[in-house]
Amino acid sequence: MSKELIRLRDLCMAYDDELVLDHLNLYINDKEFLTLLGPSGCGKTTTLRIIGGFTTPGSGDVFFDGVRINDVPPYKRQINTVFQKYALFPHLNVFENVAFGLRMQRRPDPADPKRKARLPEEEIRERVLEMLEAVSLKGFENRRTDALSGGQQQRVAIARALVNRPKVLLLDEPLGALDLKLRKDMQIELKRIQQQVGITFIYVTHDQEEALTMSDTIVVMDKGSIQQIGTPEDIYNEPKNAFVADFIGESNIIDGVMLRDKLVQMYGRQFPCLDGGFAENEPVDVVIRPEDIDIVPVEQGQLTGVVTNVTFKGMQYDIIVDFRGFKWLIQTTDHSPVGARIGIKIDPDGIHVMKKSRYSGLYGDYSSFSDEYDELDAAEEGGDEA
Repeated sequence: MSKELIRLRDLCMAYDDELVLDHLNLYINDKEFLTLLGPSGCGKTTTLRIIGGFTTPGSGDVFFDGVRINDVPPYKRQINTVFQKYALFPHLNVFENVAFGLRMQRRPDPADPKRKARLPEEEIRERVLEMLEAVSLKGFENRRTDALSGGQQQRVAIARALVNRPKVLLLDEPLGALDLKLRKDMQIELKRIQQQVGITFIYVTHDQEEALTMSDTIVVMDKGSIQQIGTPEDIYNEPKNAFVADFIGESNIIDGVMLRDKLVQMYGRQFPCLDGGFAENEPVDVVIRPEDIDIVPVEQGQLTGVVTNVTFKGMQYDIIVDFRGFKWLIQTTDHSPVGARIGIKIDPDGIHVMKKSRYSGLYGDYSSFSDEYDELDAAEEGGDEA
């Protein structure tokens, strides 16, 4: 069983009378890769800064290994941070960048306990080389940091943070400055490093792909509150409300009525599903992922609609279909031309039913996406004519 390492209890924080954290409660386990995920302004970076000691909460408590640490300064916490800007020292090579924190450390001198002595050079070298190997930079000791790629610079920053042997590493959107391919590569690399060094990583991002790829646990936040906590699979397959369903991947979110357990009604049609625990005839939100919809002949469809836009995405087509004025997104390898009338079929395990929430009615209609696609198509046609 995992051991609890950090607990945030009833945290509140406001800037200029604007509430940034609203009675936030969260615990984080030892050796866990936990991601704080949400849009800009949701409070995720403020939460990270409070854990690191860079920000003091307006109210509430932070516990580390059972001890309250609200008043403990950052340098006395067993926590290090990697920011989006790596802040490497350009006048020092890779080895000295990583060794910098170790050279600042002092410990009691065995010959005279009243004196503080520097770490032995042999120990510094051993620990730096160990960290460089852990981040796949063995042999780069003498390289200038400005001669490194963005991904290599990031790994130097991680090695510099880990060489002090913290119990927790905080990462504040560290992949934001990297190009797409390198960012994907570094997602895998970060997870490998976390598993190898065996400490807790707390990661902040607004990128749901990063969160799904790396995390043991995802905490979805909005407006200073936690909307859902779970594994990547739970968050994607069982979203708690329309905000989570929309923020994690693409979703069609439709008004429905739960007639009884395992039977929901949409557009006046009945659909078998796997959900239960709702009242009879309870209004609900129904989530259907675009990849869970099968296109079938009209006469075989549970619903029929008209294709309003088709966009080729390489591995699939993004097809927008109008169902009685509400536009769905379907992701499929089957091409259906604009104007075609199609049927759709959805298996019971492709339908997820949620309680109504304050987010109901705000997400899930792809009308605006259809307009954007039309504008792109028009621009491309104009470009061809020019």
